[in-house]
Amino acid sequence: MRTLIGSLAAAVLLVAALATPTLAAAPGDPGVDAFGYNETARVFVGAADGVDRNLDGTVWGDPTYANDRLVMKWNAAWDACNDHGYDDATYCAGAWTTNHWNGAVPGGSGEVWQYKIIWVGSAGAASPYWVEGGYSVWGNYEVVMDQGVVDGVHVWYARGIPNGLGTGQ
Repeated sequence: MRTLIGSLAAAVLLVAALATPTLAAAPGDPGVDAFGYNETARVFVGAADGVDRNLDGTVWGDPTYANDRLVMKWNAAWDACNDHGYDDATYCAGAWTTNHWNGAVPGGSGEVWQYKIIWVGSAGAASPYWVEGGYSVWGNYEVVMDQGVVDGVHVWYARGIPNGLGTGQ
């Protein structure tokens, strides 16, 4: 699950970076597209099926998590970093995203996961932005919180200290 969600989150963020801006923040409100994105508010709220912008009962071809509910948020620095190559502190310092997966819904996976991801740059664990207790993802980012419930068991994969979304500076 952790690998799948990490891959899904990466693809979601790429889609978010390329999407057209809209105006509101809740599904069904003006400005939220049919998939659940509101680029202006920097939020996705909806069925995970929509994150790949293809409402086909799958998430990138896999039906396992399509009915799960997803709330994803990111900040302006995340967009700026995506626009400027992922490794320039001028644009990327302070960039973050959160993902809250809820599969405890009818037809869902049954799993519940929460992630906090921050930009640290290509230096990884040697970066001044690195937080103890996290793990590297996508080359320039660190997962500072990765925890969830699978089969009724609570699991932690990353518990960065501090666990916030600040730059660590």
